Amino acid sequence: MEYLPIFIRIKQRPCLVVGGGSIAARKVALLRKAQADVTIVSPELCAELAQLKADGLVRHQARTFEDIDLESCVAVIAATNQQSVNEHVSGLAHQLRLPVNVVDNPDLCSFIMPSIIDRSPVVIAVSTGGSSPVLARLIRTKLEGSIPAAYGRLAKLVEGFRTKVKTAFPNVESRRGFWEKILEGTVAELVFTGHEKEAEQMLDKAIDENAAMPDIPGEVFLVGAGPGDPDLLTFRALRLMQQADVVVYDRLVSPSIMEMVRRDAEIVYVGKERDKHTMQQESINQLLVRLAKEGKRVLRLKGGDPFIFGRGGEEIEELAQEGIAFQVVPGITAANGCSAYAGIPLTHRDYAQSCVFVTGHLKDGSVDLNWQALAHTNQTVVFYMGLHGAPTLCKEMVAHGLPASTPVALVEQGTTPQQRVLVATLDTLLDVIKNENIKPPTLIIVGEVVTLHDKLNWVAERQTDNVDGVFAYKD
Repeated sequence: MEYLPIFIRIKQRPCLVVGGGSIAARKVALLRKAQADVTIVSPELCAELAQLKADGLVRHQARTFEDIDLESCVAVIAATNQQSVNEHVSGLAHQLRLPVNVVDNPDLCSFIMPSIIDRSPVVIAVSTGGSSPVLARLIRTKLEGSIPAAYGRLAKLVEGFRTKVKTAFPNVESRRGFWEKILEGTVAELVFTGHEKEAEQMLDKAIDENAAMPDIPGEVFLVGAGPGDPDLLTFRALRLMQQADVVVYDRLVSPSIMEMVRRDAEIVYVGKERDKHTMQQESINQLLVRLAKEGKRVLRLKGGDPFIFGRGGEEIEELAQEGIAFQVVPGITAANGCSAYAGIPLTHRDYAQSCVFVTGHLKDGSVDLNWQALAHTNQTVVFYMGLHGAPTLCKEMVAHGLPASTPVALVEQGTTPQQRVLVATLDTLLDVIKNENIKPPTLIIVGEVVTLHDKLNWVAERQTDNVDGVFAYKD
């Protein structure tokens, strides 16, 4: 981050605006909205500022800026049309370690003015670090429509009960769980529909009822994080990611997705690689049980979908046996995500009328599949975790009837900015894996649908100079 987002209390405190034009008027309006004591220094005032002066709402020094003007203020905004004056104000403010904003000149600022969504006391600030105020305003406009004005009234209602809730729930986790239940339930809906008195009565009653049994039971959220692109998360997954007290996550969960979990949650890594397990599966199952029994909301975050080669069934089987509440949120499995981002439809009337997902190795590390059922034309076979078993894959598929020329695609780190798609055949696959130094996670797709990759590859290969890690798209 170029700037630390903070909120400064300037209520009834002296703030200075240097400049008297329309731009200065916009800044004065923001300061007054925060109830600052505003003084304007400018030889002349625009009509809007002149009216504020006439109404006694601002002070005005009808002259040019003088160094002494900074002596008593807590923040200053330079909004003149004279670069030399703005530079002088900025330099002096920096010397005095006084927060200063120079309009349309981020290099001279120690703070910048964000685009604001005001649902007081809820205030949301959007900033692009001064690089594009127009973009910040566009983002604000999108957020404005999704955040009801009633959130401000809800915040005021909550504020009035904070002390009572703190007394009723001395434990931080139980207090947080109570508030989240209230803010996502009937009390909030009553406020949104204008029934604030009923909401207040219900909240008061809920505090008394829940205080009698403050030990809120724990729960496990088994959530599929998808194949890597955070845009593929479901709304429900994102909501639960923000509620969890503890996050237990796998190796295949991308860093960009981990950035979206609640910041103060405890993070536990249990990733597994071939022959290198941070924690055995049995220990993970027991960990989930223990954390839930401690009253925590546990997010079990898995790459792809938890029920497709994700061992999710094993985990919730133990939770059910222990009487632990849980819920399962499906994710986009690797086969769907990687094939879509590679431009390879898994089924197509001209090429494949069926599709099979298989795992490349069993629990003991061996490869033992029904090759007779897999080696069919007009069928797509997707191998998860198949790199280690690739020699067996190629040998058995050909031995059971598929031509050695059958197309094969390797999708490495699919749906991420590092995605690579390499096309081979059953008789060249092993050479490609060796020569291209293919590493997990890589999905192997076998079937005639692979021939559509060149035509349908809507995601271009990542450019080497693309420092932002963003996909490029073909026209």
